[in-house]
Amino acid sequence: MLKEYICKEFGIDENVYDFCVDVEEGLKDNFKVADDIFQYNQAKVLRAMQKNRLSESHFNFSTGYGYNDAGRDILEDIYADVFKAESALVRQQIISGTHALTVALFGNLKYGDEMISLIGSPYDTMEGVIGAKRKVKNSLFENGVKYSQVELTNEGKPDIDAIKKAIKPSTKLVLIQRSKGYEYRPSLDIETVENIISAVKSVNKNTICMVDNCYCEFVDIKEPSEVGADLVVGSLIKNPGGGIAPVGGYIVGKSEYVENAAYRLTVPGMGKEVGPSLGITSKFMQGLFWAPSVVNASVKSAVFASAIFEKLGFEAMPTSKEKRADIVEAIKLEKEEAVVAFCEGIQKAAPVDSFVVPEGWAMPGYDCNVIMAAGAFTQGSSIELSADAPLKSPYTVYLQGGLTWPHARTGIIIAVDNMYKKGLINLRGALKSAIEVKLR
Repeated sequence: MLKEYICKEFGIDENVYDFCVDVEEGLKDNFKVADDIFQYNQAKVLRAMQKNRLSESHFNFSTGYGYNDAGRDILEDIYADVFKAESALVRQQIISGTHALTVALFGNLKYGDEMISLIGSPYDTMEGVIGAKRKVKNSLFENGVKYSQVELTNEGKPDIDAIKKAIKPSTKLVLIQRSKGYEYRPSLDIETVENIISAVKSVNKNTICMVDNCYCEFVDIKEPSEVGADLVVGSLIKNPGGGIAPVGGYIVGKSEYVENAAYRLTVPGMGKEVGPSLGITSKFMQGLFWAPSVVNASVKSAVFASAIFEKLGFEAMPTSKEKRADIVEAIKLEKEEAVVAFCEGIQKAAPVDSFVVPEGWAMPGYDCNVIMAAGAFTQGSSIELSADAPLKSPYTVYLQGGLTWPHARTGIIIAVDNMYKKGLINLRGALKSAIEVKLR
């Protein structure tokens, strides 16, 4: 009944549907791992809300200066509890993950301080914040912050020996970006983050270890603040907002460094004491409560897509069998038309703007055209099913998100169907290979 409805209503070829369902059947063990992590994190969030005595009265809103906003303060206490951190700053005045990182960096770095990126070049938009590669007005570099980076190994992994050599007594802060961005490399799992932090602290225990945690929250049962990170930063329109938060970002970690960031966000001397909630606290709370479930759906969609395209003969990172560090799946589609067809399919599956055809455009901050498929309820929300890619070799598309597993599943099938109908995948060859494997 489900097959007939989906194939009829979305115009999916039955062979495509059967192929994808056959792949799904082989992922039960992978999904069990994801479900166990989901249940653990759901219990963790629930207990944090209970321990901090979350009440309906906390959903009242403040305006103006936002003095004595109990709901805002409880929200930050809950975040600190969930992340096992000393303090938290969670505000709708933070507009993105890049903005949250900017606030944390400018709050903790002064003229003459030195910062090092330990994963090579960070995400494209962060290069503007740092300002070392190109002149950007009011960047860290223009404000006198020294910058250097430690390149990844040839395998795309952190170079621990090189990191130890790079850390000096003058190194004030290191940046550890967990997710791959538009790089074709492994994202950093929590064990790798712990090893990096241990290496840094073994050389200079006073160096601030700051982790860009975007796309990674609740993918594992631990967060970076539980393995030694001094600051952990992310966006609420990604994982922890659960698809409900309409804006916002968070900074958690040691009290001193979070307070410094708060002084940068608001006013020196006032910090966390000001900033009106404007009635948004209930959405932040509900988003956090839903977050483990939504991340679980996103992880399953990434595993599903990875397994499908592996069967179709493409390279994917991570593979369907590898441990997940974030919700992002990178798939090398090898041709521009294949990337465009995939993104068209994801857009067709969207609840919003499904009739729109995505095209590559000269997105600010990038060195080539970028195509994005994102029919989202919240603009730019990458915890909702979306896909994007720089339109240049090796033509890798980055898939992320999925508010529910059934929607993500359908969306990926539609994307595969769109590629199939354009003659960009060899479904018959993949089916033949699968049958031969079964007969062995």
